[in-house]
Amino acid sequence: MNFRACFVLLAALVCLASPALAKTPVIGVNQFVEHPALDAILKGFQDDLKENGVVVEYKVYNAQGNVSTTNQIANQITDDDPVLVLAIATPSAQAQVAATRKNAHMAEVPIIFSGITDPIGAGLVTNLEQPTANVTGVSNQMPMDKHVAMIKRFMPDMKALGVLYNAGEANSVSNVRRLKAAAEAQGIELIEATVANSSEVTQAAKSLVGKVQAMYVPTDNTVVSNIETVVKVAEESKTPFFCADTDSVRRGAIAAVGLDYYEHGKQTGEMARRILAGAKPQDTPVEFQKTLQFYFNPKAAQRMGLQVPQEIVESADVIIGE
Repeated sequence: MNFRACFVLLAALVCLASPALAKTPVIGVNQFVEHPALDAILKGFQDDLKENGVVVEYKVYNAQGNVSTTNQIANQITDDDPVLVLAIATPSAQAQVAATRKNAHMAEVPIIFSGITDPIGAGLVTNLEQPTANVTGVSNQMPMDKHVAMIKRFMPDMKALGVLYNAGEANSVSNVRRLKAAAEAQGIELIEATVANSSEVTQAAKSLVGKVQAMYVPTDNTVVSNIETVVKVAEESKTPFFCADTDSVRRGAIAAVGLDYYEHGKQTGEMARRILAGAKPQDTPVEFQKTLQFYFNPKAAQRMGLQVPQEIVESADVIIGE
């Protein structure tokens, strides 16, 4: 029996003799803000590991949309000695990667991101097929042409579409850049209204009223976490409101073509299991969720004064209220 085998056997006997010495592995979670889509990612991730017999302790931190808090959380996680870090949403992933680069002892700890629109644009990886160092994950990037096509199904004569987003979120900037190209290709002018924090969402939505035929919100953490304020403005002004986040349809938007974020989390959990079993992040390509679903809220359309053809209703994968 070689020295390594003897050491492993001795360590196992010590743990059996003194269970208190057997430490449960820790997964640190850096989540940017609390809202249904991101919460569903975490739930899906945890359920996947539990269903597959992976026993870990979670240390979950939520920045509640505050970037400076996100940076503090990233530093705290490095002190928790995790075996893996789950970073949910772009600001959290950026903060965690930056903190890791400042702490040499974290260089080998895998960081898996989820709910990230543009991993390259956010500076998380330089190559989707061969990610940088200890970072990889699952992206929620969606084809913007399908979103514009969805809105045009409801409003074929639309000429101006308003978009609300936080210009400080790299994921939102990437989404809006692609949205603008998709809208222009279909003869639609995109009018932007930006916010820096949640307190500006209501005024930004009001600034679009009268200038556009409809409003749209991409997967923007700041606006989505305050989506009810956009819904209120849309209902009062009778301006149809669409979104990229399917959970926001449950909260009052008319429709979305988007991901099932619980399944997004489970896909991220499956990746984490492979890495915990020995796969290296740099050898694990960034993944995308391909399946999109069409969510429709008929009562929201009614409240915003939009008449919807029956063929659109029948084509919905999920009708809210049924």
